[in-house]
Amino acid sequence: MRVEDIMTSKVFTVEQHDLIDRVFFLIHYEKIRHLPVVEKGKVIGIVSDRDLYKVLGPRTNSNIIEGTSEMHVVHKKVQNIMHRGVLTIHPESYVSEAASIMVNNRIGALPVVDKDNKLLGIISATDILRVFAKLEKASEHREKRIAEGVSHK
Repeated sequence: MRVEDIMTSKVFTVEQHDLIDRVFFLIHYEKIRHLPVVEKGKVIGIVSDRDLYKVLGPRTNSNIIEGTSEMHVVHKKVQNIMHRGVLTIHPESYVSEAASIMVNNRIGALPVVDKDNKLLGIISATDILRVFAKLEKASEHREKRIAEGVSHK
């Protein structure tokens, strides 16, 4: 199975000069955990929910000021919290390669890029686990049918 078969193509992104309140909004309201940082469509970094929470600090002493209807995050730019030199993968690569890269580097997602480093999508550990669970369930179902002596259906 190839990365392009399971990657998410609709990717939320940020730019290095965006304020981290945009990161907060996307992570909190869109329920995502990884945001590629792009410049002219090319990946230059990545920001995760963990990076955001490190900057915000503990909830009791955070940099969030709650108003009556809004939350404002301290004015820092994405470039201050993003990881540069981000690991990426190509869409034609095998999912097993993506999984190995994530495990070996203890990361949760890889931006999927073309040969010019242009962002095409993102593959996360959750995407891989979703496919694994589906394949494993089918395998277990097949084993059960075999054990019960049921023919192919």
